Amino acid sequence: MKTKPTTFFEQQLEQVAESSPLKAYHYVRVRQSRAFMERYYSKRVNLDTIAAAAFMSRAHYIRIFQQVYGVTPRQHLRSIRIEKAKALLKTGLPATDVCLEVGYDSLPTFSKVFKDGTGHSPRAYQKANKSNPE
Repeated sequence: MKTKPTTFFEQQLEQVAESSPLKAYHYVRVRQSRAFMERYYSKRVNLDTIAAAAFMSRAHYIRIFQQVYGVTPRQHLRSIRIEKAKALLKTGLPATDVCLEVGYDSLPTFSKVFKDGTGHSPRAYQKANKSNPE
């Protein structure tokens, strides 16, 4: 009995289904890379270096990271930096110092990223959330 020939689309679906479950070592490597980002967020974190340390190509690493966490590594690093910046701004530290402390070299870039992430400029966020020493 002849089997029905599969279409290109069906072949692609079969390939995706076969490769869909991530291997355990992918989870371990991606979790380790995430911990690395959380520890060294204030440094110049190079995506190529992180991917190489995870023994993956840059494109494969981004794909796996996004499958595991639902965001790209760059988005994750950005969110870590914004959360750290929010905490520092609440203490009254000047925005320029916060910018450098969380790994940005340029105050305009930091301000844009912060505003995109929070809806407020660093100065406006600081005024609204500054801790009151008692």
